Amino acid sequence: MFDQANPYAINAIPVDERGEFVRKTYYHVAGALAVFAILLAGLLQIPAMISLATLMIQGFNWFIVLGAFMAVSWLADKWAHSSTSLSKQYFALGLFIVAEAIIFLPIMVMATFYSSPQVIPQAALATLALFLALTFVAFTTRKDFSFLGGILKVGFIVALGAIVAGMIFGFNLGLAFSVIMVLLASGSILYNTSNIIHHYRTDQYVAASMGLFASVALLFWYILRIFMSRD
Repeated sequence: MFDQANPYAINAIPVDERGEFVRKTYYHVAGALAVFAILLAGLLQIPAMISLATLMIQGFNWFIVLGAFMAVSWLADKWAHSSTSLSKQYFALGLFIVAEAIIFLPIMVMATFYSSPQVIPQAALATLALFLALTFVAFTTRKDFSFLGGILKVGFIVALGAIVAGMIFGFNLGLAFSVIMVLLASGSILYNTSNIIHHYRTDQYVAASMGLFASVALLFWYILRIFMSRD
């Protein structure tokens, strides 16, 4: 967490510089989402990737996939917060987008080939609407939601434990779990947006965009699960 007294913090600089930082951050979020969507659409056209998606969820392979994703996420986050190399920050963002696209393959294959054609666009629109609503709340209230950090950390640890337990013991977490994860992802969007307003330095728009992109991707995953459960 960044010190609000830091002269480089976003809430301590002139309004025009603050606006430039926010614009850069959201341009990067939009770009990351666009690349993510294009990459996923391309991967779904490759038969080998569809076979890989099936293999990823067989047996305990999902353990390996989750472990690899968490390792890549940790490394990308570390590189994205590098203050010495902008190219390293962009590489981290690109690496994270690729990792997200790969881990999304199984659910996108199921949504594309085994659900109604409207499921993905409906989930995408619902995700966008909720993201815009949460962004509106964060920017209009100007409230510092950094207090959510500890709550979210505990929530995600418990959720990860539930996912692992479900994989080991073979039970379905169900609709209620997806709803809880939507709430956690929404809290994460508020938390990251608040950090953009109050805590990030002006040279950290790549890191800020990556954190927000991750939260939106998580939100989309569980909204998509909810829409798929209706089929």
